[in-house]
Amino acid sequence: MSDYIDDLHIESLAYGGSGVGRYAGKVVFVPLTVPGDHVQCRIVRQKKRYIEARAERVLVASEHRIAPACPAFGQCGGCQWLHLPYAEQCHWKETIFRDFLVRKLDVDSELVRPIVPSPQQWGYRSRVQLKCLNTPKGFLVGFYRRGSHYVIPVDHCPILHPLLNQAKDLLRSWIENTRWSQFVSQIDLAVDDQERVRAVVHCLANDVDDFVTHLKPGALSANMGLFVQTGRKHNLQHVCGPVELLIEVDTPELRLGYGPGGFAQINLPQNRAMVREVVGTLVSNPPGRVLDLFCGMGNFSLPVARLAQEVVGVEAYLQSIEMARLNARLNEIENVSFFAREAYGAATEYGADGAIDLVIMDPPRSGAYDVARELVTVRPARILYVSCDPPTLVRDLLPLLHNGYRLVWSRPFDLFPHTHHTESITFLERV
Repeated sequence: MSDYIDDLHIESLAYGGSGVGRYAGKVVFVPLTVPGDHVQCRIVRQKKRYIEARAERVLVASEHRIAPACPAFGQCGGCQWLHLPYAEQCHWKETIFRDFLVRKLDVDSELVRPIVPSPQQWGYRSRVQLKCLNTPKGFLVGFYRRGSHYVIPVDHCPILHPLLNQAKDLLRSWIENTRWSQFVSQIDLAVDDQERVRAVVHCLANDVDDFVTHLKPGALSANMGLFVQTGRKHNLQHVCGPVELLIEVDTPELRLGYGPGGFAQINLPQNRAMVREVVGTLVSNPPGRVLDLFCGMGNFSLPVARLAQEVVGVEAYLQSIEMARLNARLNEIENVSFFAREAYGAATEYGADGAIDLVIMDPPRSGAYDVARELVTVRPARILYVSCDPPTLVRDLLPLLHNGYRLVWSRPFDLFPHTHHTESITFLERV
């Protein structure tokens, strides 16, 4: 077989963002292509059932192909679909998500509800990890190239909140051409609903105190919350500015704080939409005892507690649990308790005190297969699974659907325009 495919017709898109064609009886995956494209491509890897290829030339461009809004597209690994109109992105995200559930779980296609598009295509990202590298050509701040640890510098990222682009430029100007630039590997930025900015600069220099002294005047003048991290996330030094950022959810409004190292969704309007979906699902049949696993700072726990008799939130990161407790006090919600512990085993322990009406799960990308298997034994009446990864969602739902649960509905949410990533909420009931 030749190393080249002279004319490959791209028929669809796959999870991960690549275009899909067929050649010599095999599926071919080609990044940065659009359905309707005809491309000449080079084969980079052959497997038994599929081929991975790289587009060398677009022979005929799809009618859906558009000019990307970022000059780093194709090099930076952050976005996969900047060359596709947003309506088409949503169409393919919904199609791919529905296909996962129908093919892998054998559920009725009609149980997958339409995707919720993001109200903002641009400037939606409220958190970001920027990679840094000091080179003879200067101090680079940007993102890794796809599949590598090579830093692609980015002058302006169109999906970042404007204040984060501004903060990025300020920090770069404060760090470049200093003796500390070679020791800075990453900058974490976040902005909240009050447009307050927080930065965490990762620096492994021996003279960190001098570095802090250098950064502080700029951060003070910019009204920026600034931290310096010298290792793992518990090695944080607060330099100046606000410690907690505040996000807003639910109606009437709840304000929830989260600290550096804690978690909040990167698309704040879409996070509010997901909270509305969860609360709206429960309002006609309010839950009794609720267990919220991977609860973070109470993003779902506290809105649901307004409906429920009792809520217990579980999260392994102690600082997030401390924030959840503070958020409960500040919002005057008393029927909720938070505990710092691993999610696995919590349902068994909590369920020993009485039946659990509802379990909410919002695990990391790796999913929670061990917890799903535990729930088969504990048997809560209802489960709401919030997922950011369709493959692990499908894997975790299988033991539940094979052991006495039915899928009532599932809905994808687009929290990440111009990328292939899809968030979702799935609602299960015990049969």
